[in-house]
Amino acid sequence: MSFVVIVDKKGRILLPKKVREMVGLDQGGYVRVKVEGERVIIEPIRSIAEEYFGAYKVEKWPEDLDSFMVEAVRRWWASRGT
Repeated sequence: MSFVVIVDKKGRILLPKKVREMVGLDQGGYVRVKVEGERVIIEPIRSIAEEYFGAYKVEKWPEDLDSFMVEAVRRWWASRGT
């Protein structure tokens, strides 16, 4: 499927609502712009929270989430043998 859009004088384009809905892109969302030859590819970037929402069950949320995340990353790196 393809759409024709206009590039304005500042180089901006407006993605049609149908396109945004098809790829789940909301206001304030981020996209990655790639250039391959003469092609421009625009891909939505999902946040880590969106990607892994519901992947893990947490019995009790830690009081200090920042410290919890630092420790979780430390354990993950240690498990990789680095």
